[in-house]
Amino acid sequence: MLERYPIRWRLAGISALLTFVILSTFAAVVGELTVRRIRSDFTNQLQVAADNLANELKVTIDLRTGRASAEPDLDAVAAPQNASIRIRAAGFQTLALSKGAAILGPEPHLGLSTYDGQQVVTKRLGLFSRGTGERYGDVYLQYGRRLSDLQATVGRVRLFLFVGIVGGTLVALVGGLLLARRAMKPIADLTMATREIARTRDPNSRVPIPDADDEVAELAQTLDEMLRALESSRAETSAMLTRQRAFVADASHELRTPLTSVLANLELLSEVLDGDAGDAANSALRSSQRMRRLVADLLLLARADSGRESTRATVDLSAVVREAAGELQSIAGEHAFALDLDEFAPVHGVRDDLHRVALNLMENALRFTPAGTRVEVSVHLDEDRAVLAVEDDGPGVPEELRERVFERFVRAAGDGGGSSGLGLAIVKAVSEGHGGTVDMAEPLDGVGARFVVTLPLLLSALPPVDAPDVVAGSSLFRD
Repeated sequence: MLERYPIRWRLAGISALLTFVILSTFAAVVGELTVRRIRSDFTNQLQVAADNLANELKVTIDLRTGRASAEPDLDAVAAPQNASIRIRAAGFQTLALSKGAAILGPEPHLGLSTYDGQQVVTKRLGLFSRGTGERYGDVYLQYGRRLSDLQATVGRVRLFLFVGIVGGTLVALVGGLLLARRAMKPIADLTMATREIARTRDPNSRVPIPDADDEVAELAQTLDEMLRALESSRAETSAMLTRQRAFVADASHELRTPLTSVLANLELLSEVLDGDAGDAANSALRSSQRMRRLVADLLLLARADSGRESTRATVDLSAVVREAAGELQSIAGEHAFALDLDEFAPVHGVRDDLHRVALNLMENALRFTPAGTRVEVSVHLDEDRAVLAVEDDGPGVPEELRERVFERFVRAAGDGGGSSGLGLAIVKAVSEGHGGTVDMAEPLDGVGARFVVTLPLLLSALPPVDAPDVVAGSSLFRD
């Protein structure tokens, strides 16, 4: 649970906990010793006061009237200590008492005793005749104080110790927070610096290195060395990728010319040769055509990776989709195309690349769905975007490929080598290169696959607002 809290709170909490344990132990020991001392002092003061009073007290009795009196005045003696004083005869009747004196027991018990919340000291004194001064008999002096006074003092001591524990713990917590914050400041600076580097992606930035020779400075030095190593590695990787992209682009470009010549010769041979020779020429022609397609795909991706832009113009996305659908009639087989295209969907882009996007999406829908299924293609305007959607009612994209479907050279298990695995990667590269996006959306009917390409609409090419409404057209054809 502690790991979920910031380090400064953990450090401050541990500091406060240790302080609490230490203060609690100290308070328990010192408090017990103090309470014992208070109880002992209370008893000692009581006995000393009783002894002093016994030494000073003179109790006399008038033998004619039977009335007793005591000197000094019991009220004056009892008031400062909030004590109770009683003078009792040998028969236990009270001869004299201080004002408001409590009952200190049914009968005197010499020495120290406790009765009804009072601690009492009892002493035997002489009783003298007031006239002759002769000792007439014995009396008992009861001197008592309420134990509640003692408990009040003990309670104040314990409250003081409790307040000390709580106050010390809070001070330790606040001090621990301040100290931890001060100690963690270099790490906070490192965090801010690395976060800024992550935001700006500036590999030339450096992290602040504290002047102190401690673990934080060592961490900062290690991070700085790591940044330099990463920058060096990034530069090497970038240079290598640049060389690879240039090689792929150059190789693809150079391969186009000899491939064109090979294709022309193979087409000629396939027309003039018969039998096994003709079959071999047709097989070589199909392989060469596939190679030309792969070279074109690699060249397009290399151009997208390197940021090279072809000449762009106003392109009607609906017309591009219609042309691509027409090219696929020969391979549509038993599939049914349903086209729902807005009459005019202008975008600013490269016509051939957008043609490739539409062709790849529709070709994928045909290749990975059983014969007789339906492929629906639509282009419509959505505010400032042109939306191309291709949906089929086939088995859909396997769950294990959903996260990687737009990566290069990713193919379904049942592809059988019929594709290079670059189709959707090209769709993604071209869409993003045109400022748009491509997503694998949920099918409207709940089955199959649905891919949606969104591109910025060229608003300046749209007809004026007061022009007649554009009516969407649709066509359905089967090869």
